[in-house]
Amino acid sequence: VALSTYAVIPFGPDLVIGNYTIPLVVADVNIGVLFILALTSLGVYAITLAGWSSGSKYSLLGGIRSSAQMISYEVSIGFIIVNVCICTGSFNLSNIVLVQQNIWFIVPLFPMFIMFYISMLAETNRHPFDLPEAESELVAGFITEYSSIYFSLILLTEYANIIGMSFWMIILFSIFPLSLLLVLFFVCLIRSTLNRLKFDELMTNAWIVLLPILFYILFISMLY
Repeated sequence: VALSTYAVIPFGPDLVIGNYTIPLVVADVNIGVLFILALTSLGVYAITLAGWSSGSKYSLLGGIRSSAQMISYEVSIGFIIVNVCICTGSFNLSNIVLVQQNIWFIVPLFPMFIMFYISMLAETNRHPFDLPEAESELVAGFITEYSSIYFSLILLTEYANIIGMSFWMIILFSIFPLSLLLVLFFVCLIRSTLNRLKFDELMTNAWIVLLPILFYILFISMLY
């Protein structure tokens, strides 16, 4: 599922070699934003079932935490993307990139950019939102009982999802070179500098802090 989201991500303009034009996107669909939202939502089921089926209480608690966390922050991500789509008038990711030729959305929508980055960390279970895998409480969370190829596939999916969400953020807000490396650098930097949140703090941040701010900004943008 995580790798399927790469199908609608435009990696650059069309490549022209002689008489041949090679598009650098697998499927340039008009509902690319909705396609990614739908696929990323399926990750909740995989993590929850992985924790439940292993037969461990630690894994079950990690799966339950992850499902609550991902569902909560998907709401914030949805509102942020709606705001970007209102500015562009399209759900096509290629059109969103083309609209930013004059000005990157990171400039007028900088608060949205920060909130998307926070939501992205929570959606991908990264520090300081790595409560589903909190080693101090749940050993390794929903992946406690997995090893060998199963453990490798879970980690591969997790990191593929991180890179995919980073690409998505770059498309929505900025298109300057090397921005992917900067996004991944700050993911690693945050892991080594911030403390892990408590679960009640995580939910408070999602429903009481982020969501009201997003409602207000979305309301203002629709007025203007």
